[in-house]
Amino acid sequence: MVDTLGLLLSVLVHPGSVQDRDGAKDLLERNEGEFPRIKTLWADAAYAGMFADWLEKHLGWCLAVMRKTKGQTGFVVLPKRWIVERTFAWLDDNRLLSKEYERTPESSQANIYLAMARLMLRRLAPS
Repeated sequence: MVDTLGLLLSVLVHPGSVQDRDGAKDLLERNEGEFPRIKTLWADAAYAGMFADWLEKHLGWCLAVMRKTKGQTGFVVLPKRWIVERTFAWLDDNRLLSKEYERTPESSQANIYLAMARLMLRRLAPS
């Protein structure tokens, strides 16, 4: 989960057998009450439907789904959706995340937090 600048708010690494929307529920439940100013969550179409209802009921947040336009072919930048994709690109610059694989989800999560802390520190104090 990232903010509108693409900076990491929280991360949860789960097995590939877990659907993203189910993993999102776990992530949001773990962080319930941590981000009181958030009112809207932007997501792609995979999160529409029952997840939107769950989000409204449990957290009182609105889900804004960023959908492809009808008849779209090829790559098109969608509003707000590029934010998290940019964050993934920033994280991919870290060899620890892009080339090595951890044994536990917890160590992967720790490495993601470390990579984001490094990125933010470099922005605060450029070399």
